[in-house]
Amino acid sequence: MHSSWVPCGNYIESNRDDCTVSLIYAVHLKKSGYVFFEYQYVDNNIFFEFFIQNDQCQEMDTTADKWVKLTDNGEWGSHSVMLKSGTNILYWRTTGILMGSKAIKPVLVKNITIEGVAYTSECFPCKPGTFSNKPGSFNCQVCPRNTYSEKGAKECIKCAEDSQFSEEGSSECQERPPCTTKDYFQIHTPCDEEGKTQIMYKWIEPKICREDLTDAIRLPPSGEKKDCPPCNPGFYNNGSSSCHPCPPGTFSDGTKECRPCPAGTEPALGFEYKWWNVLPRNMKTSCFNVGNSKCDAMNGWEVAGDHIQSGAGGSDNDYLILNLQIPGFKPPTSMTGAMGSELGRITFVFETICSADCVLYFMVDINSRSTNVVESWGGTKEKQAYTHIIFKNATFTFTWAFQRTNQGQDNRRFINDVVKIYSVTATNAVDGVASSCRACALGSEQSGSSCVPCPPGHYIEKETNQCKECPPDTYLSIHQVYGKEACVPCGPGSRSTQDHSVCYSDCFFYHEKENQSLHYDFSNLSSVGSLMNGPSFTSKGTKYFHFFNISLCGHEGKKMALCTNNITDFTVKEMLAGSDDYTNLVGAFVCQSTIIPSESKGFRAAVSSQSIILADTFVGVTVEATLQNVRVKEDMFPVPPSQIPDVHFFYKSSTTTTSCVNGRSTAVKMRCNPMKPGAGVISVPSKCPAGTCDGCAFYFLWESAEACPLCTEHDFHEIEGACKRGFQETLYVWNEPKWCIKGISLPEKKLSTCETVDFWLKVGAGVGAFTAVLLVALTCYFWKKNQKLEYKYSKLVMTTNSKECELPAADSCAIMEGEDNEEEVVYSNKQSLLGKLKSLATKEKEDRFESVQLKSSRPPNI
Repeated sequence: MHSSWVPCGNYIESNRDDCTVSLIYAVHLKKSGYVFFEYQYVDNNIFFEFFIQNDQCQEMDTTADKWVKLTDNGEWGSHSVMLKSGTNILYWRTTGILMGSKAIKPVLVKNITIEGVAYTSECFPCKPGTFSNKPGSFNCQVCPRNTYSEKGAKECIKCAEDSQFSEEGSSECQERPPCTTKDYFQIHTPCDEEGKTQIMYKWIEPKICREDLTDAIRLPPSGEKKDCPPCNPGFYNNGSSSCHPCPPGTFSDGTKECRPCPAGTEPALGFEYKWWNVLPRNMKTSCFNVGNSKCDAMNGWEVAGDHIQSGAGGSDNDYLILNLQIPGFKPPTSMTGAMGSELGRITFVFETICSADCVLYFMVDINSRSTNVVESWGGTKEKQAYTHIIFKNATFTFTWAFQRTNQGQDNRRFINDVVKIYSVTATNAVDGVASSCRACALGSEQSGSSCVPCPPGHYIEKETNQCKECPPDTYLSIHQVYGKEACVPCGPGSRSTQDHSVCYSDCFFYHEKENQSLHYDFSNLSSVGSLMNGPSFTSKGTKYFHFFNISLCGHEGKKMALCTNNITDFTVKEMLAGSDDYTNLVGAFVCQSTIIPSESKGFRAAVSSQSIILADTFVGVTVEATLQNVRVKEDMFPVPPSQIPDVHFFYKSSTTTTSCVNGRSTAVKMRCNPMKPGAGVISVPSKCPAGTCDGCAFYFLWESAEACPLCTEHDFHEIEGACKRGFQETLYVWNEPKWCIKGISLPEKKLSTCETVDFWLKVGAGVGAFTAVLLVALTCYFWKKNQKLEYKYSKLVMTTNSKECELPAADSCAIMEGEDNEEEVVYSNKQSLLGKLKSLATKEKEDRFESVQLKSSRPPNI
């Protein structure tokens, strides 16, 4: 299928895909003039430009602002630009950005008027289905319903009323088909005095079917009476047939009379519509179609007892509209000033039953500026609830728009496709009614049941109904202030603001690891960190980037990350003070925009769109990988190179979507990396290049030296220098690699007195010399002593030998065989101490004295 602009009767429709398509018209002006056209542009997923070029393909100065503004759903806007004389080439250019499966709503253009052209030289006949009854007419008129015309007609011809019909602008009549169940619908009448409602059946107007044909059905009989549903909570009928709101200060569940709230309580104001007998006063319904006016006077929705459902409409591609207007939102008296960011919420329960490509849109308009689509559901959807949170006190208009199909058709094929809304509940609504009462704070001087507002961060003590401040590091619940349990503890590593409205991280974190205290200071990373991720490509090849802004900590819990829509400068960091227009500027802890580069679609500058909030609530900071069901898997990022634990910042978003029923979550892993100073580098998981794998949970890795713990005495060691001239230097150096930052500084080098090596050498030499002299002296002494002993011993031996020679001679000197030697001769080679000293003195190791011991068996005196 080729992308192009498609004529659709009295308007022309742009493409619905992610291609860039231009509608071009060249005109030559005799004098200066202007171009004027009407348009519908409701979907910001498509970019709509209008600009003018001359015959040299240069853009004219008159189209400096070529971006066309969005319009409200169903409303026609107008756009006009001055034209210069000469050739003007007009461009209506659309570019769709398809990031998901949702279809783009096309741009519609009609009534293009150009002034300044030369008079025409010829007249053209009216096309079939139109006519002109005056000569020289500026244009041809469309034939009304049940008439037709041929080419060049001066008037329209009526169809046979009983058997034929035709739509507006028809060139022929068609036969009326037999009536079926798709040609009528039922409604409920208002309650009568008896408390009864009647079921009425009506033909869909304009009626084109026939009841007199074979197989045609008749309209069912009307008038069946049923019991009226009760009044909605906060209303009471007081015995009448209609329900009226309870007076201020009273409440009712809808079945009982309105009663005043007891002392110490106040009414819980809001709206709860769950019974649908008549349309509430602050709701209205309508129907419109871009291409025709069949259903302009019809009700788009019809009440049906326990629900309200889409009406029949005039065509299957009608927009069936239901509006609810609330003048503002404010918290109860006791919670005034104590609320967080949430002021109220609107919740509705619905279901859709469709056989085609039906779509239900839920839209929000703030202060009647522009209607934005918040959420949409296509096809059949089971009964479910959806909640939209209100963050601002302003006039809100909530709109439900149902379209059975976006393709225009003459016959009704999807009349039975329907959407049903069972209940609509709005809390804290200005001018609301009460179905119950809630406890409130009483002043110190009680005067009846008058309630007083508690100061910010105070809850109502149950025993005394007095205001009492929440404990430190707790925040006050946005849903109740009664009892101490209304003060919710902050998450790990976080603290509360002074008014206990929110919890936030002050950028300081403490962790105990193996008897070592790790202190982190992320203050230098508190400014918004950014990541441009991509590029990625759509199915049609459109190049785009995901741009993330992260407000990590600090700023007293303020959400400093800003993302913008439909402006060329997507790096805006500040929002104008007091600006109410936040539809194009969202603030959060983490947000995402889709960036279309200028070269991708021929834009003059990059374009930012589809800004979404990923995190608006701070949960906590911890080294653990899981906190409040948000988990960072181990294999999601590379393993850290050090033993320093990563610190995880956890956030959540309170906004729910059809794909994220619990809202979105974000985890930022802070990793110490000394090689990346300053703001460092932010990255996403390699497995999830868009930062998320499921569109609900987002993960980021932020590496920086600023994510390292503060330095302590465990992060450096000392080196002792040599002792010089009696002094020694001690230096302190960081451990390598250095896994810390800031904290304590290195100690100054230290000088200390010491004894040098020369002194000890002298002492050693002196001791050695003294020892040597002592050994020599001892050697000499013992040598002389030994000489004297040798002399005495020799003399003793000689004396002994002389005495033995005087004894009688032995009979025989030989030892006979078998005769024992009675004499034992013992030779001792063991050197005495004297011998050792002598050998040391004489240096003659070979000299030895043998000691011979003679043992005789004879007595000594023989």
